[in-house]
Amino acid sequence: MKQIVPSLWFADNNCDKAVHYYLSVFPDSTLDDVTYYPDADLDAHFTDMQGGILNASFHLNGQKFLALDGGPSFRINEAISFTIECADQAEIDYYWQKLSHVPAAEQCGWVKDRFGVSWQIVPANIGELTQTPAQVQALMQMKKIEIAVLEAAK
Repeated sequence: MKQIVPSLWFADNNCDKAVHYYLSVFPDSTLDDVTYYPDADLDAHFTDMQGGILNASFHLNGQKFLALDGGPSFRINEAISFTIECADQAEIDYYWQKLSHVPAAEQCGWVKDRFGVSWQIVPANIGELTQTPAQVQALMQMKKIEIAVLEAAK
């Protein structure tokens, strides 16, 4: 089997904006291919999709993704999230600043971006930083994860 490729369905014709936004956030990212809905001869169900993205293929940090403008039928929700394993606090701070757009959705390293996609921004060694009840308790009080606080909570 080849790799598993996440596919993202964007409502409100936001696919192009979302893909380019993610390309600007993540290093080592590429836009590989974009196919647009045709401007004519669409079934009546798809006439509002003219000019939208039928399929986009792109890579973020080497991970392949697919995306499309799917119309309003299905919306992205918190049932799926993407985890960013950060090397240090500076990386956590960078991704938090770039991706967090819904403060009410922030908890224990989780953020929601402006397109509704949920991200878990965590240190790569989160397992080591949550070994004790005091560390877990500290984590539960955080929005953005602060490595120094978890280390001190031993």
